[in-house]
Amino acid sequence: SKSLSDEENLKLFGKCNNPNGHGHNYKARLLISLLFSLQIDPVSGMVINLTDLKEYMQEAIVEPLDHKNLDKDVPYFAEVVSTTENVAVFIWENLKKLLPMGTLYKVKVYETDQNIVVYKGEETISE
Repeated sequence: SKSLSDEENLKLFGKCNNPNGHGHNYKARLLISLLFSLQIDPVSGMVINLTDLKEYMQEAIVEPLDHKNLDKDVPYFAEVVSTTENVAVFIWENLKKLLPMGTLYKVKVYETDQNIVVYKGEETISE
């Protein structure tokens, strides 16, 4: 964090505090809400076309984040600390712009098998 001293960063982030950065292979899972207010298309039988969803995910997640140094290559993280929590917020905000209103239920980001963040808009739950 640019807001902290070197000592404070080391204490807070431990081994993840590396002046040259460090990497993760994040996994993200998305749940599309089948709310009662959403209509299932009677012809397709879908709330959202999975081909469209794949394109939205490509635009909102893969293109801006895949194989990138978050702190150096993604403008959003120039001023926001690139924690798993903030990665989940970034994904949520990008997808929310593309998906039909009310369809995004939650974003689940796996930093590791044990470090998982679930984000539901303004409500954040760590698992």
